[in-house]
Amino acid sequence: MESKYKGAPILVIGNGKLASSVTVCLLLAGHAVTLMTDDKEGAVDRINTHFADLSGFNERILTPDLLEIEGFPDGKAAGHPIGIAITGEDLVEKRDRIRQLEEILPPGSVVAINTESIPLSLLQESCRHPDRLIGLNWVEPAHTTFFLELIVNAGTHKKAADNLYQLAKAHWNKDPYLIFNDVSIRAKMLCGMIREAFYLVQNGYASIEDIDRACRNDAGYYLPFAGNFRYMDLMGTYAYGLVMKDLNRELSKETHIPRFFEEIIEQGGLGMENNKGFYKYKEGDAERWNKIFSMFSYQIKDIMEKNPFNEIQLAAVNYKV
Repeated sequence: MESKYKGAPILVIGNGKLASSVTVCLLLAGHAVTLMTDDKEGAVDRINTHFADLSGFNERILTPDLLEIEGFPDGKAAGHPIGIAITGEDLVEKRDRIRQLEEILPPGSVVAINTESIPLSLLQESCRHPDRLIGLNWVEPAHTTFFLELIVNAGTHKKAADNLYQLAKAHWNKDPYLIFNDVSIRAKMLCGMIREAFYLVQNGYASIEDIDRACRNDAGYYLPFAGNFRYMDLMGTYAYGLVMKDLNRELSKETHIPRFFEEIIEQGGLGMENNKGFYKYKEGDAERWNKIFSMFSYQIKDIMEKNPFNEIQLAAVNYKV
C-alpha cells in the first residue's frame, strides 16, 4: 500500500543530534523539510556532515522567534500533513511541543513525538486532536539505522498510523514496527539489560569495561543479524530454556538506580560531552568518537543490507557459498 504522505512537506521541531539526523533521513527520502530549532548553527553543521546539498535548505532551518517572520505566513504551516517533535523525556516539554505543533499545523495533520517512558494516552489527554498523536521513536543516527518504533492505542486514527507506517517502510529506509501498548518496548528491553548491568557492577561481579565487552562481543555481534528470538532458533532454542529456568531467579529486580549512577546524574553528566559519564575522556575524544561512530553506522548499515532480517527477503538473496 502506497502512503499518501510520500514526498509531503514535514515540519520537525527539536534540538541536538537526533533532530538533525531525523531531518537528514527525511531529506534523503525526498521530503521538503522545515526544521525549527533553538540551535540553527549547530543544526546546519550536523546536517551538512551527512547531507552535502543544502542549497535552499538553510532557509528552512528556523528558530522559534523567526517562525512567523521568515517561515510561514501567520505562523501557520499550511500544506504540512506531518509534524515531528524530538524532545527530552519530560512530560511538560512534550506537551508544550505537541501544543506548538497543533497550533502551527493544519487540522488533520499527524503529530508524531518520541516517547520512551511516558504513555501515549497521558500525552493525548491534553491534545486538541488526540487521535492524530502517534509515538515515534528513532535511534541516532536516524538516517543510517533501520529502527523506527510507532506507538498507537485504541484512540489512534488507524488510517493515519497505517500511512505513516507505510511511508517509513517504503521511503525512509526503515524496518518499522507498531506497538499497541501505549509505551515503548525498545525502552523496556534496553532498561532491563541496563538494570542487570548495574546490578553486576554494583555487586562486584564485573567492571564497567567487562560489561561493555560482554555486550559488544556477544549480543552486539549477532543482534544486527538476527534479533533475540531468531538467534535462539539458530543456536538451539531448548538450551536457552534450560539456562533461563535457573538463571531467571537470579536476575536483578531492583526498582532504583544504583548510587554510582545517581552521582553521575547529580553532576549533570552528559557523558563525552562534558566528561561526566562512566569513562574518562581527554580533550578531543568526543569529536573522535563521534567521527568513528558515524563511519561505523554506515558500515554496519551496509552489512545489514547484505544480510536482510526479513525471511522473504532472505530467500530472494543469491548467496555464493
